[in-house]
This record gives sequence, C-alpha cells and structure tokens, in this order.
Amino acid sequence: MAFAARLCRARGGHGFRKPLSAALAPPPATRGMALNWRYGGTPSGVGISSGGNRSPEVLLSDLQDIFAKEGVTCLSSLSASWFARADANVSKGLDPDEFKETMGNVGLKLSESESKALFTHFDVDGSGIITYGEFAKGLRGNMPEFSASLAFMHQHTGHYPSNQEMVKAARPTFDVDETEEWKESLEAIVKHHGKTRARFLMHDLMDEAARLGVAIHQPVVTPMVNTIATSAEPAYPGDRPMEERISNIIRWNAAVMVSDANRRGGGVGGHIGTFASICDVFEVGMNHFFRGKEYGNGRGDSVWMQGHAAPGAYSRAFAEGRLTIDQLMNFRRESAGNGVSSYPHPRLMPHFWENPTVSMGLGPLGSVYQARFFRYLHLRGLADTSKSRVWTFVGDGEMDEPESITAISVAGRERLNNVIFIVNCNYQRLDGPVRGNSKVIQEYEGTFRGAGFDVIKLIWGGKFNELIEKDHDGKLIEALERLPDGDCQRLHAKADGALIRKDLFEKNGLLDRVAHWSDAELLEAFQIPGGHDHNKIYAAMAQAERNAEMGGRPTVILVKTLKGYSLQTFLGRNTVHQKKMMSDSDMQSYRDAMGIPLTDEQLKIPDAGNLFQLKEDSPEAQYIQSRRKDLGGYLPSRQPAKVSALVEIPGHEVYGVFDEGTKGREVSTTMNFAQVLRNMMKAGEFGQRVTLMVTDESRTFGIDAFFPIFKIHAPFGQNYTPVDADQVMKYAEAPNGQILQEGISEGGAIMTWIASATSYASQQAPTLPFLIYYSMFGFQRVGDSIWQAADMRARGFLIGATYGRTTLNGEGLQHQDGHSLLIALTCPAVKGYDPAFGYEMGAILENGVKEMWGEDRDVIYYITAYNENMAMPAKPEGCDEGIIKGLYKFADAKPAEHTVRLIGSGAIMKQALDAVDMLAEFGVGAEIWSATSYGELHRDGVACDRLARLGGEAKKSWVEECLGDGSVTVAVSDNMTAYPKLIHPWVGGEYTVLGADGFGRSDTREALRRFFEVDKEHVVVAALDGLAKQGKISADVPKQAREKYGIVAERKDICMEIVS
Repeated sequence: MAFAARLCRARGGHGFRKPLSAALAPPPATRGMALNWRYGGTPSGVGISSGGNRSPEVLLSDLQDIFAKEGVTCLSSLSASWFARADANVSKGLDPDEFKETMGNVGLKLSESESKALFTHFDVDGSGIITYGEFAKGLRGNMPEFSASLAFMHQHTGHYPSNQEMVKAARPTFDVDETEEWKESLEAIVKHHGKTRARFLMHDLMDEAARLGVAIHQPVVTPMVNTIATSAEPAYPGDRPMEERISNIIRWNAAVMVSDANRRGGGVGGHIGTFASICDVFEVGMNHFFRGKEYGNGRGDSVWMQGHAAPGAYSRAFAEGRLTIDQLMNFRRESAGNGVSSYPHPRLMPHFWENPTVSMGLGPLGSVYQARFFRYLHLRGLADTSKSRVWTFVGDGEMDEPESITAISVAGRERLNNVIFIVNCNYQRLDGPVRGNSKVIQEYEGTFRGAGFDVIKLIWGGKFNELIEKDHDGKLIEALERLPDGDCQRLHAKADGALIRKDLFEKNGLLDRVAHWSDAELLEAFQIPGGHDHNKIYAAMAQAERNAEMGGRPTVILVKTLKGYSLQTFLGRNTVHQKKMMSDSDMQSYRDAMGIPLTDEQLKIPDAGNLFQLKEDSPEAQYIQSRRKDLGGYLPSRQPAKVSALVEIPGHEVYGVFDEGTKGREVSTTMNFAQVLRNMMKAGEFGQRVTLMVTDESRTFGIDAFFPIFKIHAPFGQNYTPVDADQVMKYAEAPNGQILQEGISEGGAIMTWIASATSYASQQAPTLPFLIYYSMFGFQRVGDSIWQAADMRARGFLIGATYGRTTLNGEGLQHQDGHSLLIALTCPAVKGYDPAFGYEMGAILENGVKEMWGEDRDVIYYITAYNENMAMPAKPEGCDEGIIKGLYKFADAKPAEHTVRLIGSGAIMKQALDAVDMLAEFGVGAEIWSATSYGELHRDGVACDRLARLGGEAKKSWVEECLGDGSVTVAVSDNMTAYPKLIHPWVGGEYTVLGADGFGRSDTREALRRFFEVDKEHVVVAALDGLAKQGKISADVPKQAREKYGIVAERKDICMEIVS
C-alpha cells in the first residue's frame, strides 16, 4: 500500500492519477458492496462524508487520501470505468452531474457548492466538460520535470516545443539590415494576423523556394491537407463507375470468402477489415499502374501486398478467371492441394505469390532491398530493369516494426526512386489505435520526409476536401490537426453526422463551415476519406509514378482509409481485425452497399452461391482483362526462369582446388571457401552472376583481396580517394562492382541475399548469392528472414564463418556459436553442412550449385567455416556420396585388439585425429569418420522410418548402413550435443556424443576444449568408457585414462551458478 501511495503523490501534494469515471451498472445484489465500491458503494473504511463547504484544496487532499489507501486497484478501476463511459456515451469527459456522482462512488461525498467548486478547479477551459487531460493536470498540480508525455497530450500537429528555440547558429548574414527587415516582417505578420497565418505563409515560402531551386530542405511536417490540390488533379483516364462496380464486387467476394470459410466451421480464421480499407487503392493500381511481367524493360513491377489483405488478391484473381470457385471455397484449407494460402506464400502457391509479407516489418525491408537489387542488376548489365518499380503496401501499425523504419532509411540513403511506399493509414493496429493520442499521418510524414522521401498525403475525399480548400483562415485544418486519431476513429465508427458536427465543428467555433450541409451530407463526406476516392487515389499514384520516372528520391503515399470500410458493424471498431464472420444482417447490409444481386435466403447458406462470379463476356470481366493486358499481364504472378536451361555451370576443376590437399600447408576452412569462391567468380558468364554480400567483416574472412578484383558495388561511383589507393589491396568501388558491402547490418544483408537468391523469378535474371557472416549473427539474429527466404523459394549459400564454440576462442559468450546448424535444421528448405576439410568444402559447394542451378531445386545451403588452420589432407577415393549425404569413412583403423569409431566434424576433427595414437597406447584402434551433416542424416533416417511404418519400400538409412553394427562410436564436434544426437536412433552399439553445451566464454582454444570436454583426451576417455560398458575392457582402464589426463567430473561454470 505504501507503493500505491507513492504512486499517487506528485509535486505540490496532489495525487497524480488517471481521471475518475461515473459508476458502471450496479452489480448483482449478492456481491459485497465493499468489494464493488465503484458500482455505487464506498471503499471499505474510506468513505468521506460531506463537510458542507470545504475548499478545492481540502477536497483534493481528501481525494488523495482515498487513492493512497485504496492503491493501484482503485486507480485501475477508475481508468477502466472512465473508458467504459466514454465508449457508451460517446463522450470525452464528465459533465457536472457525472462528476459529482463519480466522486461519491469513490467515497468523496460532495455538497452542491463543493461539487461546483471542485468541478471548476478541473474545468480549466470552462467548457462544461472535464477532459482526461484537464482532470489529470488538475489532480497532480504542476507537471514534474521528467514527465513530458502528459505535458504534450493536447499537441497533435507534430509542432512540439523545443529547448533549442533560442539557440542560433552562426550563418552568413550578407546584408544585415535586409535580414532584420525580413525578421520584422515576420513579427508583424504574427502580431497582426496571428501565428496560424504566419505558419501557412512560411510553408508557402518554403514551397516557392523549392520551386526556385533554392537548396533548402522542406519542413518535415506540413499542414494536414492533401498534397495534390483538386485543381491539379489529372483527368481520370478510366471508366470510373465501371471500376467502382468492380471494386465492390472484389471487396464483396474477399469478405464472403473469409466469412463463409469460418461459418462452415473449422476456425480457419482470416481477415476482412484490412482489404476493405485498401481495396480502392489496390484496384486503381491494378487498373492503371501495376505493370505485369510482359510490360517490357524489366519483368514488370514488384508488388508487396499487405499480408492481411491477401483475400483481396484472391478475389481479383477469381474475377480475372485465374482462380476457381473451388479454390476460394477452400480458403485456408490447403492440405488437399486445392486451396489458397492464408497469406502471401510462394512456397505454397509458387505460380501466384512472389513476396511473402505477413511477418510484419520484413515486407517493407525486403521490398527496399528488392528495389536496390533491381538497380544492381541494371548497372551490372545483367538485366534491364529500367521500367520495374517496387510498390510496397504497409499498414500504419506495421510502421512500428524496427525493420520498417530501417527500410525507410535505406531507401532514402540509396536514393531509390524506383520504390513507392503506400502506407495504409486506417489508424488501427490489431488491438486498437496506432496513435490514439496523436496524428499518425503527420508523424509518418516527418519520418519519411526526414529520410529523404517525397511525401504525398492523401487524406480527404473529394466532398470533405471542399471544406479544406475553402478554409480561408486555416482554422479548420488546425482543428483537424488537434483532433487525435483515437477521436477520429471514434467519429467514423459511430457514423453520426450530428456528433461530427458537435465534436469537430461546434467545439472549434466552425459551425458556419457546415451550415449548408445536413447531418447526413456531413456524414457522407466525412466517411469517404482520400483512400476511398478513386479520382484522388489516381492523382496520388500518378504523381508517385512520375517521381519514379523522373525524380531522384523514393516516394511514399500516406493514404487515409477506414478499416472495415462499408461494413458498419466492423468499421473503425477496435475488434475489427479479429472479426472473421459476418452475421446475416451484416451480409444483407453489405450486399446492399456493394450492389450484389443475391437474396436474403441465399446469404444464409455459406456456400459457393454467395460468391459473385463474373461471366466471361460481362462488361466488367472484359474491362478487367483489357486493363491488365495493357499493363503487361496479371499480378500477383510468379514466373521463375528455368536456370538449368539458361546458364552453363562450371566443371569440377573450379571446385576441386583442394582435392590434392595442401601438402602440409595449414589453412582454415574459411580460406578454403574463399579460394573456391574466387574460382567461381572468375568462371565466365556463370562467375558474373555470382553475388557476394559481406557485413563489414571482409578482412576477418579473407575476402578483402576481392576488393580490387571484383570491386564493391557503388551506384554513384567512388567519389573520394581511399586511404589505401596506392596499395594493391585497395578499397575499390564502382557502379558495376560485384561485391555488395552491406555495412554492419545482418538484417539488411540477408534481404539483399534474398533479392539475389530470387532474381531468377523476379526478373528471370538468375544470380547466385553468397552471404558470409559471423555465424552467431545468422540464424539466431535473422532467422525470421531466412524463413522468409525459404518461403520465397530462394536459392543460394549462407556461410556461417568463425564457427565453433571453442574455435572462435577469444570473442566470448555473444559470438561463440555451436547451435546454428541445429536451428538451420528447423527450416525444411535449408541443408546445413559442417565441413572439416578443404575438399569437403569444394564438394558441398559444387553439389549446391548442381542442385540449385543444374536441377532447379529451391534449396538453401548453410555451410559453416572455421578460422583454425590445419594441414588439409587429400581427398579419399569414393567419398563424394558420403560428403553430400552427411557421413563417410575417412580412415580405417590400424590393427588392434579392440576397435572403435571416432566421428569428427569441422575444426574438432583434429581432436579425433589426434586421439588415434593416444588410443593405440591402450591397445585400441580407431576408424575415423567425417560427419559433414547430422541434419541431412537425420532427415534421411526419418524418411526411411516413415516409409517402413506406412508400408512403403523399406530401405536402410545411410546411418544404419554406415554405423548400424554393434561397435563403440564417439562423435565429437564444436556443436551442442543435441546436434550429433539427432542420428542416435539409427546408430548401433554404444553411441557417445561430446559437444560444446552451455554459454561460450573467452580463453585459449586448449582451455575451452578442456572446459567443454571436446579435446582429444576426452575423446579417448569416451571411447574407452564405451568399450568398458560393452564389457570388452575393464572399467579400470577408462579410470586410469581419466587420472592420466587429469579429467574430473566436477566443473565450475559461473554462467549457471547462483550469484549472490
């Protein structure tokens, strides 16, 4: 309770709390009044009766005592009941009677005079209503210095006070007197015409300066008006009534598809409100802007659709005749192979979807790097992408994702004029308002403009915009800027013209602006914002297209829409995102609004009859076909190239550089990779299509030698002289550079990799990407993006360098990776390999290229690479099959009384090799096996077991063929023990796994390997222990070995200890 009291107190001795509320409906009589004081009783032991004539200061003190005694429960209940009243009565505050009743409900009994005095204390603007902000401010007294949020709660325009207003930079003054005259003129405007006039005048001057070519940045936030004036709108080129009918049909079918799928049972889910909000923008784009694959000068536009709007794409494809009724009837029912996926998933619908977007934030980021890669292809002469644009649909709630903000920064920095963002500003996230207390469009304008975008605001529909453009004194615009998005959402949801007139116009002294409209006319104008006005949508998109053709910046259209548009029981509700089904009355009203010729009886049965199917010869169907033909074909559409028929892949000599070993020279598998990659990049036309991405660690990975040969891609050239220009290994940049230097951004690098790995489909210009990075910062950091890559049917190589929990010895806990191969196994499209030798690296790379480009398989290869040097042996005969399957015998055991098998992987292979001679001292011979992929061995074993279980053609797994006898087997690696244990079910005899479990830490490799028990000594002890368990040797032998090598069971691990 002391904590609650402290929470309630603030400077000046007043309680600092959320506003009070009137009582909710009384509870059942059986509930104790002491526990239900907010329904009409008083808090137990707290009731303060009226003294008759207490001052507001005394009353505030009494109220503070109530809060202090009741604590957090009291305060949270007040908050809940406040918002319940606001929703029920469409009110932003309490009137005098409600206020007095509320005070009584919390235990503060007031006389009429006391109630009036206390109400006046809170009602600072004399409006007769106590708002949330007024109550909080009056209750707490002066704002504490740190608490800025409530101080600004009534400021929604984006023009916040600054502590730097009086700071003046030293600039050239030129003519001092003239400068002062300009300042005096501005002061006069403010004095005689007010700050509003001065504000709009300054915006006009800034616009004029830009038109005159003055190099000055525009303000990041401009007045809340449409960017394109009505007088500047181009004539609409299409048949607008026809297009609106088509929009209505597509919107109807999209909603019915989702609703009926759930009405039929199964709880498959889906979303109705999102596409309802963006349908008109999507349809204007489809009819006039989005270029199909046959458009020319590239493979059309790349459209990244909001994932939750996927039913709209299905509905349009149905209208185009590309999807059948059967497919729509099986929305989210895919197992039988005749349904459509929940969201955009190319893995599930490989000829339909191109770009998965529903892991929110990844769509915006991926689209920007797609646009960047389109330019890369063009500058390197690999594809003509001059007419390919990237259109990115983003929800305003999705802009919260860090990836979304990063995407904006990258697009601006790279000056990607071929990317156009469309932010669907329906003001709603999944749970409620995006920015209920402020203005999301104004906020995003600042974000995008500050990043270097051209911003087009599309806020008001034609009818309501008449009021905006007649706003001669700016008062209506500023009133709209003051209206929080949460209130705007409420006004749309309540759909009450009288309420809009009261809350927006009467309260701001602007009733004369709408005196010529009835409430119905005002409601109609307000309920059609810019995102539902085809003329204004076309104007905005046409300007964005001109920007893409002739400008030097990316463009964003901030479009105001209504979530659940035309569905009044859905529109603007906080629950709209979760609403999956329409009731009978919903269906009927929606049918009427959309003009769909179905009867009430038809609508009651959730079958195919509810879907409105266009006849092939109908005017609507012919119009759709005509528009898409002119624009180059249907979208979305995925048309991958058959790479095996386009590109000749190099022969074995490119990959087999280490087949003869290194003749005693010690190198790491990272260097093995670099050498093979260099050969690949020099292999003619194939080599030109190899793309290398690095995340600012080239020197660590031995890739810096590539800089002067292949050059770093820089679209605007190298406009400086690098510090190492006089050296052979200079840092060389060029527009046609082959290397993509991604900086310190694994999240960005993986998106470039995806764009390259899918270019065989997006532009039918195959490129083979290699991304090399610190392995710890791959699957662990960008695993979601790799899953997205698999969904997109990416083909390429991920190289997890500096791998191994004990091999990357000095870096410590955050860097030492021993588990990414295990994570990689969770993605069905990823094949993970852990090579120990140079020839293994070459064989794996060669097979990967064969699978991806020789056989057109949509797979990803993840290969670990270590930084520990060792002499690489020559390639044994006949091991290629085992290398790819994941296991092969490297060396036979020397003759001995007993024999064991030692399996090594990666850099720890050396520990297994060194253990051979040590075991010989105990009379034990050891075979050496190399496990290149426990993951692939596991998959093979599971597949064989499945066939046997289901009566298929039974065959032994590869592990059973190799290790199925009763021998002792010890597997040792720099991975977690869980990874080698994946093959345990198919290993015969005694199987022991040694691995690096636990957090990494810094030390020498020798110390780390002893700590994690993967050194050669532990290998010997494990092998002897296995023989002892089988009764082949005495238990004293492994005991003697432990004593000889100083191995004990106790191990101190600070990472897992209780620290006092």
